[in-house]
Amino acid sequence: MSAPTAHDPAALEQLVAAKEVIVACGSGGVGKTTTAAALAAAVAARLGGRVLVLTVDPAKRLADALGLKGIGNEATRIPTSSFEAAGVKPKGELYAAMLDMSESWDALVRRHAPDARTAGQILANPLYRNISRRFSQGQDYIAMERLYELHEEGSYDLLVVDTPPSRNALDLLDAPARMQDFFSSRLLHWLTVPYRSRLVNLASKPFYQVADRVLGSQLLQDVADFFILFQTMREGFVARASAVDRLLHDLRTTFLLVTTLEAVPGREALEMKAALSERRLHLGLLVCNRVLPSTLTDPSSHEAAEALSAGAGELAELLSRQGAGELPADVTARVIEEVAGSFSNFRQVATRESELARELSSAHGVTVSVPYQPGHVADLSGLLQMGGTIWGEPGRSPRRRRS
Repeated sequence: MSAPTAHDPAALEQLVAAKEVIVACGSGGVGKTTTAAALAAAVAARLGGRVLVLTVDPAKRLADALGLKGIGNEATRIPTSSFEAAGVKPKGELYAAMLDMSESWDALVRRHAPDARTAGQILANPLYRNISRRFSQGQDYIAMERLYELHEEGSYDLLVVDTPPSRNALDLLDAPARMQDFFSSRLLHWLTVPYRSRLVNLASKPFYQVADRVLGSQLLQDVADFFILFQTMREGFVARASAVDRLLHDLRTTFLLVTTLEAVPGREALEMKAALSERRLHLGLLVCNRVLPSTLTDPSSHEAAEALSAGAGELAELLSRQGAGELPADVTARVIEEVAGSFSNFRQVATRESELARELSSAHGVTVSVPYQPGHVADLSGLLQMGGTIWGEPGRSPRRRRS
């Protein structure tokens, strides 16, 4: 009945050694960013090579945990001295970068625009900043675009990418395809065709006359100018989106699914797992985070809790006679009953967790459970210890400090 708590470290090592890209996905608030960083740190420490963890987490906890004052699109190396301060001599090198939406969109425009003049016009358009920062699921596409760019550079042996927390499991997986669809959409055609020609369709002319009065002709012209310019990048965007999709399906890429075993994240994890399978994307590693201890579901522990509750009165009297405080026996009995009742409640939660973990644990490479600890991972030492738990080190659990 208990959730999986251990695995063969050799299986994880074999999985990681065979991959060049690990895409971490999962709901928000399940510890995805920390898990991605912990896995990257563990790989750098144990297997060697150059490992980069790329995060899109706006809270920037990764930078804090790694002891960096600030990271951006450019990768920053974590000093070997930081590992040594945590009691580890790494075999490889760990780098960290954080997705900068503004910088990444500007780089995309410069890369895909047909010439420098067109790129400058797009970047100078009054609507560009607003639209590019609020583009539907823009973070998902930019994260995948940046992943592809880093992979093509070939500077790292392993890329671990912490993706945006998506309420819809398909947001991340379908981002490249949506970019291709956008350039062939009726919306883009509708926005640009009337302004490509001096002749406005008679059916649409009344609408544009009203729109001119309500919104102002300059705003409509700015919108049209922007999308006409944006459409000049169609060929580059579509080709790049196809390349990103191929990388996600490549044998060198695997997905890391992070979840807690609570109801909502667990359901979203099941949906994500189904979406990965449907799209023939490889799920190599499942990390169940903040899992309650398996001892809660042990039948002997349950029997002990029931015995404690049933004998609360007698135990309270015994403690009172032995001088265990000046509290009345009835007060002590109530406390004992509350403790036993709390254990039973936790046991019910742990039982539901184990059932969900069993459902999640089928048909993929490796399943890891990380035990619940209060607080947050606040430094590299904590990341390395969490990485040790993921790697399957016996008798070690991540040390967490309150941040």
